[in-house]
Amino acid sequence: MWRELSRAARLAAVFTVLTGLLYPAAVTGIAEALFPVQAHGSLVRAGGRTVGSALIGQAFTRPEYFHPRPSAAGYDATASSGSNLGPTSRELAERVRQAIARYRRENGGYAGPIPADAVTESASGLDPDISPANARIQAPRVAAARGVPVAEVLALVARRTERPWLDLFGDPRVNVLQLNLALDRRLPAGGPAPGAPEPRTMPHDGYR
Repeated sequence: MWRELSRAARLAAVFTVLTGLLYPAAVTGIAEALFPVQAHGSLVRAGGRTVGSALIGQAFTRPEYFHPRPSAAGYDATASSGSNLGPTSRELAERVRQAIARYRRENGGYAGPIPADAVTESASGLDPDISPANARIQAPRVAAARGVPVAEVLALVARRTERPWLDLFGDPRVNVLQLNLALDRRLPAGGPAPGAPEPRTMPHDGYR
């Protein structure tokens, strides 16, 4: 019996070292070497400080910025979740109606079709991207707030639109944080630049 226990203990020690130390160290080293940005959470820096992650949405609310997809988690990465409301839910239908009204009001009474991502929440509540159609609808509001031609904002949206991987997987998308940073670099509105103190109004209406 003691012989079997000794063998089991040695085997457990070997696999502890292999799977608990060597393998994680190797994977971490490879990730650091080949994908350094992704390995550190795809953090985005501007103005000498970290302003967010390209993987996590933020609650931009000021008119001079593009607004993200609604979030059931309040854009809080520690509370990632969807609403868990089904398609027959009256509460969900009412929330979408309110979101539609707010979206039209924010965007100058826009009366056309509304992209689904503009008024519905993602499963994580942290979606960092919006559809190009959503961004184009918001462009006139952003241009007016910044005092720049709409064509320049639309051109920036087009440059920041990411294609599906291999043009097969996923949908075209625009990263809201990256787009808003590009706006402040190329078409500044006279407000605080990225890296400046916290925004002028709400604590979460700009870069975190």
